[in-house]
Amino acid sequence: MSLPEVVSRAQWRAAREELLLKEKAATRARDALNAQRRRLPMVEVDEEYVFEGGDGKVTLPDLFEGHRQLVVYHFMFAPEWEAGCRSCSAFLDQIGHLAHLRARDTAFAAVSRAPYTRLLPFKARMGWTVPWYSSYASDFNRHFEATLERDGELVERPGVSCFLRDGGRVFHTYSTYERGLDGLGSTTSFLDLTALGRQEEWEEPRGRASAFGAPAGSARIRYHDEYDF
Repeated sequence: MSLPEVVSRAQWRAAREELLLKEKAATRARDALNAQRRRLPMVEVDEEYVFEGGDGKVTLPDLFEGHRQLVVYHFMFAPEWEAGCRSCSAFLDQIGHLAHLRARDTAFAAVSRAPYTRLLPFKARMGWTVPWYSSYASDFNRHFEATLERDGELVERPGVSCFLRDGGRVFHTYSTYERGLDGLGSTTSFLDLTALGRQEEWEEPRGRASAFGAPAGSARIRYHDEYDF
């Protein structure tokens, strides 16, 4: 096994400070990329997709749970599979408390093609409380490119899609797949994919943090048992 070189504390500190300059540059570059993502145009979703969840059949606006934004995780679970994808399961295992996303007016849900009767026992086995819906009765997965046709067969791939609600209208703002999911899982990492972002005053483009009458994102943070929803 090749291990890092052993050096003095002073040498380590010098090397660490050199790396820190690159880390700060990467952070600034990431902020600029996130701002560019927030400036992407959006597409209105005019098809009525039907899902099945714990409360029966619902539509895409229902998945928002009254919030302005929705982050959907495309969980690989084909109708003929007996269990969900192992990698997707590891992804859901790392999801934090959803109250912090909801405090930023953002809902989160997993969606799979498998019938809900297969999702439910697997969800119970994994001990997840994340909302999980079946898109078995609709073309949702195909339309948002989580299910592709290759050589005459349907192929699943993991991904995340973000949606924005404006009154009764729903818009698709962003999607990413496979390696685009690297580093996701935290509240801020999901918010960085959305049109409204973290809703902080320093974010570009300006004005979205308080556009809907709520304080900036960081001002809304509470212990997860102190939110009033």
